[in-house]
Amino acid sequence: MIAHNYQRSNDRGVSESIGFLLIFTIVIVGIGLVTLYGYPLLLKQQVSADEKIMEKNMIVLQNDVKSLAFKTVPYKETSLKIGSGSLTVYNSSYEPSFSNITIKDSAGGLPKIDKFEPGELRYESVSAQTDVSLQNGAVILRPRLSSGSVMLAEPRWFYDDQTKTMVINLINFTSEGIMGREGIGTIRMKLGATNYTPYSVSGVTLEYKPNLAMNYSVAWDNYFTKTLGMTPGGTPGTYRMDDATNLVIKTYEIKIESI
Repeated sequence: MIAHNYQRSNDRGVSESIGFLLIFTIVIVGIGLVTLYGYPLLLKQQVSADEKIMEKNMIVLQNDVKSLAFKTVPYKETSLKIGSGSLTVYNSSYEPSFSNITIKDSAGGLPKIDKFEPGELRYESVSAQTDVSLQNGAVILRPRLSSGSVMLAEPRWFYDDQTKTMVINLINFTSEGIMGREGIGTIRMKLGATNYTPYSVSGVTLEYKPNLAMNYSVAWDNYFTKTLGMTPGGTPGTYRMDDATNLVIKTYEIKIESI
């Protein structure tokens, strides 16, 4: 008796179909995992990179302001990329709730500077919820979701122990109105009015009033007390340099023509 072996003609096709479905499923699951976990991480890294770039850009702009104020360069123009946010100029007369500085003789008398409002150039990162501000010659970082701030680059103030001289450089921004920019922008600035006034004093008292909506007081407090060595006064935002006998106040107007 002869035995016959029968083989279905479509067995090979079934095996290939199952293999294709398995490979296709693995590919889809892999793409899903990358989309679920990898893409948000990539976006986070991109936002962080944009923030670091803008911190460097703000320091570049700070150097431009220094060139205008201290090197008497009449005009500066800088092109930069503004990623993951916007750059806005708030001139010194934008709103009365801006931070301001009052400087007077510790022995009393009329203030040497009364409520000086500097204005600011502010980078606002929507994704990172972080602000980087160029104000009064300093670059300051402030997270929106938590209190506090940190000074990334200090202004050019100093105190000389030998001559008991305190030099304060006050810089304010002026413009035709509020200007903002996203993407690629060119910042055009020029030097406006300047003033140099020396005083004989019996100690210096400085009062710093922050803008509560954009509060950079922690950064300025650290600068006044740790860098300059001033002593906190009796009320919050008040600082003293009791040994000072000479005070030099220089004011500079920086006109923002475009952004």
